[in-house]
Parts: sequence; structure tokens; C-alpha cells
Amino acid sequence: MKVFFKLVTSFLFLASAQTIWAQDFKAGTIVVERPHATVSMHGSKNGAVFFKSIKNSGKDADQLVSVKSQIADKTEIHEMKMDGDVMKMRALSAIEIPAGSVISVIKGNPSGYHVMLLGLKKPLKEGDKFSLWLSFKKAGEVEVEVVVQAPEAAVKHEEHKH
Repeated sequence: MKVFFKLVTSFLFLASAQTIWAQDFKAGTIVVERPHATVSMHGSKNGAVFFKSIKNSGKDADQLVSVKSQIADKTEIHEMKMDGDVMKMRALSAIEIPAGSVISVIKGNPSGYHVMLLGLKKPLKEGDKFSLWLSFKKAGEVEVEVVVQAPEAAVKHEEHKH
């Protein structure tokens, strides 16, 4: 009976953990996979949101043209690029999402994107959830739920392969 209880408990734990990560949001032909933010660094008034990816399964290109959230004074789309040995970040007016493509928005990608939260109204704590609205030029607007995670948990999940 103890073995059965341990199996059931383990299964429920894994199922609930998978539910946290099973969050995909759709707008038209665009699918936003697994939105998440990392815990605020001590004293920081800024934060970042990442996604496993943004997929465009349509036959037409689209663009992510704006992002907004009520937890920060300002929300921006940012691009990260290596310039020699220096990581540079800059705000963008849009991200191009070609037809049939997958855009990288994962933490740690040296040539990727993220959403910057500037002027956080309160620190981001592990387990917190908040809404983020993404506006696409053709697909329209979608509200996604962002889960705040410890940085190690987000990276470990992105490295996990099925």
C-alpha cells in the first residue's frame, strides 16, 4: 500500500508540474508557448518575460507589435545580440514572425528576444502569476498568463527534452 501511495503522489506531483508548463496561448495562427518571468533580483525595478517560443503556423507573416502589462510602468519588446564579447540589448518596435516559423524567446539565447518590464510596481516572487497582453499585426491581441519562476527552474525546463 505504501508503494501505491508513493506512485499516486508522484504521479499527481508530476501532473501538476506539467500543468504549470502546459500553458500555450493562441491568437489566430500564432501560438505563444509557456510564458514565464524570473524572480526579481534584490533591489531591481525591472524584470523580463520569456516564452518557450512564438510559433506562426499560418501561410502569412505576422508581427508582434506591442506588449502591455499592469505590473510595470512600461513594457517593451527587446532584442539581445552579441557584439564581439559584449551582450547588447535594444528595444524594438516589432518582431517579425515569418509564415511557418518559430521565434526564440528563451532566456539565455544570445540572439533572441524577451519582454522587458520597466518600473515594476512590486518585486516578482516565485509562484506569482500576472497577465501580459501581446498584440500581433494580423492575429490580434491575446492575453497570456505569466508564471514567475526561480531562474534555475526556467533554464532546467527549457533544457528538458521529451
